[in-house]
Amino acid sequence: MARYIGPKDKINRRFGVALFGPSKALERRNFPPGQHGVRAGRRKKSDYSIALGEKQKLRFQFGVLEKQFRKYYAEAARQRGITGDTLVRLLETRLDNVVYRLGFASTRAGARQLVNHGHVLLNGVKTDIASAQTKPGDVVKIIEKETSKQLALRGLDLTQAVPDKEWLAIDREKLEGTIARLPEPEDFDHGVNVQLVVELYSR
Repeated sequence: MARYIGPKDKINRRFGVALFGPSKALERRNFPPGQHGVRAGRRKKSDYSIALGEKQKLRFQFGVLEKQFRKYYAEAARQRGITGDTLVRLLETRLDNVVYRLGFASTRAGARQLVNHGHVLLNGVKTDIASAQTKPGDVVKIIEKETSKQLALRGLDLTQAVPDKEWLAIDREKLEGTIARLPEPEDFDHGVNVQLVVELYSR
């Protein structure tokens, strides 16, 4: 499965947000990269540039490439309801994001790796497709293997201060979680103006 493998700190600094998890580079230099980085933030941006930036932030946060992101948008546009909320809901219910939200990994990239390396069961079946869609009632569990359990426990240690998501139910003893319901807009914490993303693709 294709994934972004370029420089992450540059992206974090460009948007001023730690999109890939904690970033020491962003903490030290909280201005855009490049020799004109300090002054770059003073320039007035066009409406298109702002909307494009919001789309890129959402895409990078969930680790989705452009072609796949367009497919998610097309699927969201076909469904009934508010397109922006549906788009985020599709991204939130990806298997790798659910693993991340359950706390088995401290970053989405780490969660994606857990899934890709076969450490995760979805409804009792080993699933190594990070983009697999989950639905209410699905059970996500770490496989009964010592190395897999150690990885998940390490993730839980790193994320123990992160509040649980109400749309997920987790059993830390069994290292499993259940999708209790679909996430609602109040559950989203992406920090992106999704309406601008919808407007960008509606042009």
